[in-house]
Amino acid sequence: MPRPVYLDFHATTPVDPRVLEAMLPYFSEQFGNAASKQHAFGWDAQKAVDLARGQVAALIGASANEIVFTSGASESNNLAIKGIVRARRDRGDHIITAPTEHKSVLDSFKTLEKEGCRVTRLAVDSCGFIDLDELRASITDRTVLVSIMAANNEIGVLQPLAEIGGIAQERGVVFHTDAAQAAGKVPIDVAACGVDLLSLTAHKYYGPKGAGALYVRRRKPKLELQCQIDGGGHENGFRSGTLNVPGIVGLGLAAELCRQEMASESARLSALRDRLFDGLQKNVDGVRLNGPSGDRRLPHNLHVSFDDIEGEALLMALGDLAVSTGSACSSGSQAPSHVLQAIGAIGDRAGASIRFGLGRTTTDADIDFAIERVSGVVQALRAQNVRA
Repeated sequence: MPRPVYLDFHATTPVDPRVLEAMLPYFSEQFGNAASKQHAFGWDAQKAVDLARGQVAALIGASANEIVFTSGASESNNLAIKGIVRARRDRGDHIITAPTEHKSVLDSFKTLEKEGCRVTRLAVDSCGFIDLDELRASITDRTVLVSIMAANNEIGVLQPLAEIGGIAQERGVVFHTDAAQAAGKVPIDVAACGVDLLSLTAHKYYGPKGAGALYVRRRKPKLELQCQIDGGGHENGFRSGTLNVPGIVGLGLAAELCRQEMASESARLSALRDRLFDGLQKNVDGVRLNGPSGDRRLPHNLHVSFDDIEGEALLMALGDLAVSTGSACSSGSQAPSHVLQAIGAIGDRAGASIRFGLGRTTTDADIDFAIERVSGVVQALRAQNVRA
């Protein structure tokens, strides 16, 4: 049977064949431990790790010695948020985030709240943007951290990192951003944007699962984090554990390929995204865009809601179209999206939402298929509702 058309690239991406080819020798032929300093097997592994560290750093405008390897963005978020707050408890106990963050950020804040931290969760507008004036007013002399994601994983909104970083710098507050969805897709310069901590993961940009990184600013003043995994003191004491050399090789090369191809790929995907939205609007009434339009959202992201249908029914009926859906139904089997709730996109008529994530292998034919399939299913479900 033919495989479904895949338009869920926010969830994960396939490993690029060039990345896989580079990784393979480090599973069996060059299998050394990068911490083995006494022989060539370890030296070869360390050389590969060093190369990848520089490749990841180049993607975000950092220095190689500012990159800490982790298992992915969730671990990076936990290390960044818990690590910096626990290391600075003598300086303050107030932390700031937004309600639209990834669960690994929101749950880290909940943990710190249980430990006695005071949390401010900034409101977002109907497109998902925080209010910079509210952020500025929320910072006190006890604030130690602001954590705002670079790009939202559902509605694709790109937060103004440079403005947020500038406000944080003015007040001497650490700024962390979860860039899992943005890294490799849009340009990021941590120095220019005043970012102190940044999380990313390979499997969102055509690298392997289980490999990620945390940028930790070392420019004066150098940041100190409380380690969350104790052991052999790897990664400058920030994250103990034997390095995943094949995964790190893939993380690095995938970052390098994205850096080289970002401009052309972003232009291609944004054109396909707009074609998809235009096609849905022409074929179906009651289609609403969630999040901002144009260059204020990720180039490969489209998130739309359809009036008067039930979300779970839509997902089940799409069949051979692989997408994600955030449902506003009240069936009890699927909770409403916390992101859609925060932007006010859930109401009496908002029955179903779909997140389309376009990617490197997406074609014109895929977009045409998605338009036809989604339009047909929505029309059929509405007809059923009328008959009922």
